Amino acid sequence: MHTFTVKVQDSVFQEFLNFVSKRKENIEITKDENLELDPYFYERQHKLHQIRGDVQSGRMKLLSQKESDAEVDLLFNELENNR
Repeated sequence: MHTFTVKVQDSVFQEFLNFVSKRKENIEITKDENLELDPYFYERQHKLHQIRGDVQSGRMKLLSQKESDAEVDLLFNELENNR
């Protein structure tokens, strides 16, 4: 069995449901709770996995809270000075 996401235009939605209902012994439709809560769930998940991989490989540095706060303060100071 294969699983994938299908986007159906409103204009053919009923036709799609009719097609599926005629073949319900071979097609199962389930709602993805992740997508109902957050339509961009899988895109965000993919990006977070990329970031985690970059941190683990050393391509990206993970800052401590103190380092992060200092970077943010520096950014705000630079923005203030460039007004």
